[in-house]
Amino acid sequence: MTRLDFKLEATTAGSRARAARFTTQHNEVLTPTFMPVGTHASVRSQRREDLLASGAQVLLANTYHLLLRPGVEVFEKFGGIHRFMNWPRSVLTDSGGFQIFSLPDSRQMREAGAEFRSYLDKTTICLSPERSIATQKSIGADIMMVLDQCVPSTVERDVARKAMELTHRWAQRSLEARGDSPQALFGIVQGACYDDLRVESARTITQLPFDGYAIGGLAVGESAHQREDCTAIVTELLPTDRPRYLMGVGTPLDLLQAVHRGVDMFDCILPTALSKQGVAFTSIGRRDLRRALYRDMDGPIDPACHCYTCSTYSTAYLLHLNRTHDSTGWQLLGLHNIHFYMQLTRTMREHILAGTWMDFYGAQRVLLDARDSYGTKSIRNSKALREEKKLRLGRYEVVVRDDIGRIRDIESGEVMHSVNDPAEEARSLYVEQSQLVERLRIANDTPLVVWDVGLGAAANAMATIHAVEALQPTERARHLLLVSFENDLDSLRLALRHNRWFRHLRHAAPWQLLQQGRWQPADGSIEWLLLHGDFARRKLDAPVPDIVFFDPFSLKTDRQLWTLTEFDSLARVCAHRATELFTYTCSTAARSTMLAAGFYVARGRATGPKNETTVGLSPLAAKGAHTHELLGRDWFARWQRSDAKAPLGIDVADESWIAKIAQHPQFRIPALPR
Repeated sequence: MTRLDFKLEATTAGSRARAARFTTQHNEVLTPTFMPVGTHASVRSQRREDLLASGAQVLLANTYHLLLRPGVEVFEKFGGIHRFMNWPRSVLTDSGGFQIFSLPDSRQMREAGAEFRSYLDKTTICLSPERSIATQKSIGADIMMVLDQCVPSTVERDVARKAMELTHRWAQRSLEARGDSPQALFGIVQGACYDDLRVESARTITQLPFDGYAIGGLAVGESAHQREDCTAIVTELLPTDRPRYLMGVGTPLDLLQAVHRGVDMFDCILPTALSKQGVAFTSIGRRDLRRALYRDMDGPIDPACHCYTCSTYSTAYLLHLNRTHDSTGWQLLGLHNIHFYMQLTRTMREHILAGTWMDFYGAQRVLLDARDSYGTKSIRNSKALREEKKLRLGRYEVVVRDDIGRIRDIESGEVMHSVNDPAEEARSLYVEQSQLVERLRIANDTPLVVWDVGLGAAANAMATIHAVEALQPTERARHLLLVSFENDLDSLRLALRHNRWFRHLRHAAPWQLLQQGRWQPADGSIEWLLLHGDFARRKLDAPVPDIVFFDPFSLKTDRQLWTLTEFDSLARVCAHRATELFTYTCSTAARSTMLAAGFYVARGRATGPKNETTVGLSPLAAKGAHTHELLGRDWFARWQRSDAKAPLGIDVADESWIAKIAQHPQFRIPALPR
């Protein structure tokens, strides 16, 4: 139980978007929510009444600035910030870490705390975790933030690690300083843009009993894609029963992308800061009132908005105020922008609750990024769509359909899992059909060895890992050794770069596999190894498999892997093991190749438009207890009539394969029932 009584109300299939509610000392907060920034206990240019009318549930104030002015004594005299600024709803106070980061020439970071010079009187102040919490207590914030060390997101790795580790130590001290205060306290995940550091930080911070968790250190130099990828990595590891707060972010599109990745709370100065420059966020994109084309436009800045600004003033008048540098223009545009942000988060919540999030997300991710748009032309040239044209690496590219990513081989034009959801196919065709989970429940001193041939975008490997992680510790009676083979890692690198479309990759494992060649969770239940290079050679470096997920690209693209020579070699490796092989194809040529190599061949379960796939069994597996339906004489008769019955990669002068298939023991015994 936390101080916020957090309740998760709805989640979304195919996304991490979620709707929730929690209760502070002043009001109930519905998420997703945006918090207008009131750094100095006021939102620049905005009246309290307008903020309340916009639906703002939480305001953000800053400990660093309020410590300097008006000072702790004033807040203690007034009984806290709520009475001081006459604000009836919640307040979240940032610890001041980011503001101290913004003063590189007048601060020093020490174990005890951050030393900096006051911009008011130049006196030296030490802001320790304890002093930060004591100040936030006096301010009376509903939600306090731990003191952290913020560094640029693109900083050198060793600098990022030291800052992260200091943040962890300060987090523990902040928690102890909070004591039994009824005020909620959030921990902060740091680690710059280093995936493994973010994973380490998230795991460390979530071991502490905070009331919520924040993602800090972003929007300070990284690209939008880096920020999105980092957010996805962290939210994967955050508890589902606590609020998640992405600090200092961002544009409406940033909010949309972050909600899609599981974030609940946001703050940013953009709505008011950009309004001073004449920029308005609208339902048809961003509009810039520095452009002369708005000079005589009669009508609201946003035709779909009902805020006071849009209901009262024309776009032409707002442009006039901006050009004459009248503060009224800043106020009116700021009012509209905050109203737009609040309406956007409310609408996102409605779609999550209604189960229509994915349709909303697909439409808005283009619209929200449009600039000065009036229709099709601007939307078509939005940043989101421009970026999609760059989804290439090496010989691969990402193709997206129904918000699901797939890898396309540019040279052959073939798309892996072109019809089915890759994650769903991996679960059904490989994990479930192999009875992997059931095998792991049976105690055995030796690990269950699974070969993942054709790592690709790691759909099969991650389906395996997710299945094991879903088991209770008491159910895992056997260790899993997962060995992935791949000769070109660009497909995985590309998918990780765009994991908003490859949701199965929102996990620490694939990042570490690429960096270190192996991954293992803390409980040691899984060991995942990467053997990079030619499968023909690298398979000899791996322990003999119990299960093979044979999932390279098709016979056309990865022809060498499907040849009789390769399957002969694989059959020799598995000759003394009860090995089962699962693959997506049901082609006669592929089955002929497996039979000629000595495998027994059975019908696999259907997937997508295919009525069946293929299961291969080593002789020991075929003689053992299995439930697969071996191909029988009816298939053999069709094979004899087929024009494509020859195994792949054979010498045309060598017809020995005909006798191997015709005399295969499989066709001299009755087909086993399924």
